[in-house]
Amino acid sequence: MKKVAVNICRMVLAVTFILSGFVKAVDPLGTQYKINDYLQAWGMGDLVPDFVTLSASVGQSALEFCLGIFLLFAIRRRLTSRLILLVMVVMTPLTLWLALANPIHDCGCFGDALVLTNWQTFWKNVVLLVCAVVVALWPKLMFRFVSESNQWIVINYSILFTLGISLWSLYYLPTFDFRPYHVGTNLRQQWTRTMEGEDLPYADFFIEHTDNGEDITEAVLADTSYNFLLVSPYLEQADDAQLDRINQLYEYAHDHDYGFYCLTSSNHSSMNRWRETTGAEYPFCQTDAITLKTVIRSNPGLVLLKDGTIIRKWSHNDLPVIDEAATMQPLNTMEAGQMPSDNVAIKIVRLLLWFALPLALLTLADRLWMWTKWLRRKKQ
Repeated sequence: MKKVAVNICRMVLAVTFILSGFVKAVDPLGTQYKINDYLQAWGMGDLVPDFVTLSASVGQSALEFCLGIFLLFAIRRRLTSRLILLVMVVMTPLTLWLALANPIHDCGCFGDALVLTNWQTFWKNVVLLVCAVVVALWPKLMFRFVSESNQWIVINYSILFTLGISLWSLYYLPTFDFRPYHVGTNLRQQWTRTMEGEDLPYADFFIEHTDNGEDITEAVLADTSYNFLLVSPYLEQADDAQLDRINQLYEYAHDHDYGFYCLTSSNHSSMNRWRETTGAEYPFCQTDAITLKTVIRSNPGLVLLKDGTIIRKWSHNDLPVIDEAATMQPLNTMEAGQMPSDNVAIKIVRLLLWFALPLALLTLADRLWMWTKWLRRKKQ
């Protein structure tokens, strides 16, 4: 019974840590924003530079994911179980403070994939702490999936995989988008339901033209044609490496009567500075900074609307190219003007093929090798 209890606790911890680490790894900027929320609550928001919080975000996701994998495969059983116990000993009192003081809305344990209240998070951590104590007391009762001689493969592959996912999501966009503004969202429908009084996360979405202060949200979302939204929460911090391509996209949109707006929370002086630096001719609109960070994890990033629905998102590192041959073609004849074909199911299959399948094959090969080794010993 003790062995059964240890391995049940081990599986609960492993699944939780793997899920928590993975959803953070696919959205490192979201985790960074949550770390900044903690620092603001502690009065340290201006003391820690962005590269430190971003590094902490990537490091935290890698640590949680790898600890979960190591516990799942019973790798370095004593060390892994003690590290997980240490994590839970630190996190449980922290989440109790969050539940009592309520300085931030949620702890961000599972990113935007699963939002728990602070009290739900605390009780979840109490359960995990009990499981961590059980596993740490009897680590040798965890059965292995991979022999000690092959554990280095799982260790290195897990570290490289989670770091690769984080770097990919930083350079392009999160592999999985759990936020309310994911591709396929009908913004017009959702925004209308918020304005009618329903409690939805779209109430803070607005587009206010800076030239005349007019709220053009409804006009943009009601447009049945295409609209490009260049999203930059803070123009002062925006990457300006792709200015030519952005201006080219604006000229293309202008020639085809598509809307093109730059959404930002920056003030007028920052907008004027951006115009002078980039030669931008597109209109600027004011929008809430937190909303813009939620819309796309890139500064700047590009969002394409069609009939009020988000059909495409691009990081500033991966903007669409409109060459001379395509400048006369309407957007509906191009791949960039269509909904992407790689849906969530395809992404999950791709993930399984890249990570789960190699580890499953390694486990199978290792167990067969150990079995044949046992048969040889028995024969001798």
